[in-house]
Amino acid sequence: MKQARNDVTAPSDADARRRIAPVICYPVDTLPRPDLAAYQAARDGWQKVDEVIVPPRDARCFHVPAGCFFRIVSIEGPQVGDLNLWAADDLDERFFSGKTRALHGTHLSTGDQLWSSLPYLRPMATITHDTLDWYGFDEYGGSVHDVIGTRCDPYTHRLLSGHEYHHCCHSNLTRSLADRLGRPKEQVEPAVHDVLNVFMCTGFTRDTGQYFMKASPVRPGDYLEFFAEIDLLGALSACPGGDCSTEHSSDVAVCHPLLVEVYGPKAPPQGWTSPPRSGYSRKHED
Repeated sequence: MKQARNDVTAPSDADARRRIAPVICYPVDTLPRPDLAAYQAARDGWQKVDEVIVPPRDARCFHVPAGCFFRIVSIEGPQVGDLNLWAADDLDERFFSGKTRALHGTHLSTGDQLWSSLPYLRPMATITHDTLDWYGFDEYGGSVHDVIGTRCDPYTHRLLSGHEYHHCCHSNLTRSLADRLGRPKEQVEPAVHDVLNVFMCTGFTRDTGQYFMKASPVRPGDYLEFFAEIDLLGALSACPGGDCSTEHSSDVAVCHPLLVEVYGPKAPPQGWTSPPRSGYSRKHED
């Protein structure tokens, strides 16, 4: 973490260097934007085609065909979820939280898209509705649905506590993917990746820049809704931290199930086509 160090002397122009204005790394003026009005119109007359209950401190997989919608719903009490997405026919193409963060910011909401990993780099899903959009950013700099944190995992847990814990989101996602594919856990574990922290309220401390969490504002009935731009295999973990108000990985925190609902529209959004993978030639020439 960044702290003031008395053993380092500041240069005479230190204040001037600090006052240099920032530059946005990835200007998105030319980024193709989804037609949200068309997406929302496609919801008229849709039908629920599947639903999956995700038990507390566990995970479940689900499938969403391209052109369909899915929701992650709070149903019993405040609970955060860790979301992984893969192209349904290729686990190598997976959600790229880092590039999504670079393009859309630290916390996502309606109109933002979840981008896939290199060399594919295309929108996997578009957020079409967020009932927590009202929250914005609070006085601490916290907001919901972050692409900052990686996911709670048993390796970091052991590093910091010396103990083994098998219901971290990483382990939950690993088990659910192994069960879905009928493959050994150690074989599928490398496919588990950094997440969208659904409903989680997070930010960075002003003084040390440390990642923080606080009680999620989510309540039963709240949901985050997506449109599947490609055929998706998803996995969602109901985090063992519950609403993440106290502990990150714990058998003490109060935890609740989450619901995944999949909806099929009568017709795709007007003008929509599933996006192709990146057109970069991959020559990487000198």
